[in-house]
Amino acid sequence: MDACPGGGVETREEGTAAWLSRHPALLLQKLIQFDTTNPPGNERACISFLRDLLEEAGCRTTLLARDLERPNLLARCKGRGAAPPLLLQGHIDVVPAAGMNWRYPPFAGEITDGMVWGRGAVDMKGGIAMMVGAFLRALYEQPELPGDVILALVVDEEAGGRYGAQYLVEQHAEYFQGVHYALGETGGNPVYIAGQKFVPISVLEKHACWVKAVITGPGGHSATPRHSGTTIEKLTQFLHRIEKKRLPIHITPVPYRMLTTIARALPSELNEVYERLLDPAQAGALLSKLGPAGADCEALLSHTINVTGIHGGGSFNVLPSRIEVSLDGRILPGYSAHEFLAELAELAGPEVQLEIVLYDEGQHEANFGLFSVLEAVLQRDDSSLIVLPALQSVTTDARFFARLGIQTYGFLPTNLQPGIDLFKGVHGENECLPVSAVEYGTRVIYEVLQRNRE
Repeated sequence: MDACPGGGVETREEGTAAWLSRHPALLLQKLIQFDTTNPPGNERACISFLRDLLEEAGCRTTLLARDLERPNLLARCKGRGAAPPLLLQGHIDVVPAAGMNWRYPPFAGEITDGMVWGRGAVDMKGGIAMMVGAFLRALYEQPELPGDVILALVVDEEAGGRYGAQYLVEQHAEYFQGVHYALGETGGNPVYIAGQKFVPISVLEKHACWVKAVITGPGGHSATPRHSGTTIEKLTQFLHRIEKKRLPIHITPVPYRMLTTIARALPSELNEVYERLLDPAQAGALLSKLGPAGADCEALLSHTINVTGIHGGGSFNVLPSRIEVSLDGRILPGYSAHEFLAELAELAGPEVQLEIVLYDEGQHEANFGLFSVLEAVLQRDDSSLIVLPALQSVTTDARFFARLGIQTYGFLPTNLQPGIDLFKGVHGENECLPVSAVEYGTRVIYEVLQRNRE
């Protein structure tokens, strides 16, 4: 006898893997109950659980690891060879949950009020439950899949991917031979604008660029009256420019297609707003008037920069002669780190020295080869929804698989109703995902596996 996600009790005579393939919300509950907080990760127990499920379903698995305590799990479901292999890739590590005000314990996996609660529900154990659920269903039902399906469950995404996707791509690229397309995180959640339902699918990500800004000036005794030219004065001016001014607007292909598609679907008064966003001469002033929505649009239309740390001084009675500022930059695809740095230098002014600390280059152009398949599967349930290509401001493991020529689509569909904002809990408190969303996403991904094509 087992509790069902929606309440009540159901008799179970089948094995665990078959049971969980039909109840992906219960699979999500199990995954949340493994504390895979990164750092340090501790992913082995969760990976072992998932491996046991796959092998119970008759699938051979492979463990590949830079660190034996942090293995990555790979599995393959055979198709008839009429299409290239399709990759399902996702990470099982989560960010810390400590020090927050949780309604339910973050690693209990509480299911109540139609929701699965806990750290990783959205980012991204909910997606893992959908992918594994669809994969298990394919193993049990044995539909005639067009191509092989490769499942890659990886570690360490939240801390950079060195032990996970980066390791697999650099050391075991042969496992992904022939793969053109992958499904991954950060897409598939509905957005409602003026009553119209849009579903963004991520096709590109901005590139992370960490920069160190150095400000120097005369030191001295802090008992003297303040005077001009100190590092603190220069720092204050620099921070003001960073916070109050934006970098230049650039209209790149994916946001252009996204905003144009939105504009065509909306009433004329809203249509004009989105059309103006595509004009660099008008976009800056308009973004300032749009409030929080303007911030989201700004990330699509310009490089962005945020201060993440300030370091300087060492004594209460000494004026610092050197201050370093840590900056997290996000660069639009199609632009180089040096082009970004030139724009930032113009904003920073001559008193600030800039140095690139890390440039995590990603994919510059999107491959839309599988996009129409994803669109058709989503519209089968609701022909009125409009599917959008999306640019993400965050980085994911997609950037590593792109090095192998693999196009990742952010595609974890949830079919949420208006007014539900899942992402306010991501990396925060009270992260949760509706049971219905996990079930919907599992079914839709299963349909994609059956419609995969070149």
